[in-house]
Amino acid sequence: MDIQTRKIKFVQKFLNLQNEELISRLGKLLHSKNKSSENDFKRMTMDEFNRRIDKSMSDSKNGKLTMASDLISEIQEWK
Repeated sequence: MDIQTRKIKFVQKFLNLQNEELISRLGKLLHSKNKSSENDFKRMTMDEFNRRIDKSMSDSKNGKLTMASDLISEIQEWK
């Protein structure tokens, strides 16, 4: 099921809720998630951005890469 379908089904279920406490808890969860993601974001300067690009290019030239397939294998071991 794609994300749009999941959101539509969620909204449909939400609209049918009659439990005030549950609606309040969902509202608080959504509000707290939005605030935490806003607080986690820190803008970087152009200098920092360019330094990160330079480091990435250097790492690539020096073979300091992780292949996507290796990363997927490693993640599957976490389970």
